Amino acid sequence: MSELRRVLHVDDDEDIRVIAGMALETIGELEVCYCDSGPDALDKAVGFAPDLFLLDYMMPGMDGEETARRLHELPGLETVPVIYMTARVQGDVTRALLENGAIGVISKPFDPITLSEQLIRIWEDHRG
Repeated sequence: MSELRRVLHVDDDEDIRVIAGMALETIGELEVCYCDSGPDALDKAVGFAPDLFLLDYMMPGMDGEETARRLHELPGLETVPVIYMTARVQGDVTRALLENGAIGVISKPFDPITLSEQLIRIWEDHRG
């Protein structure tokens, strides 16, 4: 089983990208590609070859679900797992995301100290 190394992180909020990035790179020792929108992610994803998509659920223009759908249409990225980050963690939203293929949902605000641990745990549970 390969380990989680490369994360494509998409969030329209720069503060979230900075905080999550510090947590994932410094604490989790992960390589992160940062994108501020779905179209930005589509431009960068293939060249980055991520192990995981970490997507904001609510973004203007192209939301997280549309971004995931479009990323999965790109060559070589069809099976990359998706974890969403969202402030909308009501049971119905989380359940719908999981039923539509997400391997996990992380609530905002998140704890930067445990973020990489959460991602790795969800990744490992998914990989079996």
